[in-house]
Amino acid sequence: MSDRPTETPTERQDNLEILTRVPRLGGPLGRLAEVLDRVLLVLAVVALVGLSLTVLLQVASRLFLPITISWTEELTRHLFIYMVALGAGVVLHRHRNVNVELFHGRLGFRGRAFYLIVLSAITFGFTSMVLPHAWQFAQIGAFQTSPTLRIPMIYVYYSSVLLFATLLFYAAICLLEGIIALVRGERAAAHAP
Repeated sequence: MSDRPTETPTERQDNLEILTRVPRLGGPLGRLAEVLDRVLLVLAVVALVGLSLTVLLQVASRLFLPITISWTEELTRHLFIYMVALGAGVVLHRHRNVNVELFHGRLGFRGRAFYLIVLSAITFGFTSMVLPHAWQFAQIGAFQTSPTLRIPMIYVYYSSVLLFATLLFYAAICLLEGIIALVRGERAAAHAP
């Protein structure tokens, strides 16, 4: 028997991702980010459930009905697009992106904070450049409708605006978290509420 305490699945996951050890932002902005996390995750799950039900309806109609329902493929595509757009910012904020950890484990606390700053600054810069173009792209959809559902395509194209806006917001939050962690250091972060 070992004297080592047993890790919970959440702790095990957090230990795999080194950037989760950088403390979260507190105060009103931190609470806003957490509330937005929950809202976006609920909406992403709703989109996933809707996507799953639509695919099941499509399969059932092909197997058991004499006709196939044509709108299911289009709705599935739109729900998938929104599921990704709703979840991408939360994934960024929780540091759950797919990445290759070559050197993360060797970084100290300030090194992890600096690494988070660099990644967040790059993401912030990229999304701030792309967001105005995403808005222009969404405006194209104002004059188009989808082929089978006949919904205005601006609602579908707006998903790109949502994606880049949430990424911009969460990149700013992560940038602040990294800067605060770098300035305060590990001891101050350990004693923070």
